[in-house]
Amino acid sequence: MLALLNVNPSSGEPIYRQLHDQIVSLIVGGQLQAEEVLPSVRQMAEFLAVNPMTVSRAVQQLVDQGWIERRRGQPSIVATRTDTHTTSGSSLLQPKIKDLISQAQQLGVSLAELEVLIGQHWQE
Repeated sequence: MLALLNVNPSSGEPIYRQLHDQIVSLIVGGQLQAEEVLPSVRQMAEFLAVNPMTVSRAVQQLVDQGWIERRRGQPSIVATRTDTHTTSGSSLLQPKIKDLISQAQQLGVSLAELEVLIGQHWQE
């Protein structure tokens, strides 16, 4: 699982938010299954070369939102999601799509050009 995570400290987005979003994407995308054991906060922090408190903040948000279960003295696991409003991959992309469209409009890229660019990268 650690190999699937990466953070960009020079990004405008906080590291804990990057980590949170990546783990949610892995769960929704099926790369992390329900009841799968997660690396410890310390292991993630060492792998990503970030402060353990940063990782702990992301993990705590995931626990609060029901994505992860944490029990004292046991490893954290991916929670079994039983809620009726399951998050979909497309709903996770909505904010990124809005940002992409806004940036394309600012740069004068037409919808047709944007569709071609997306199509080219989709094939990669």
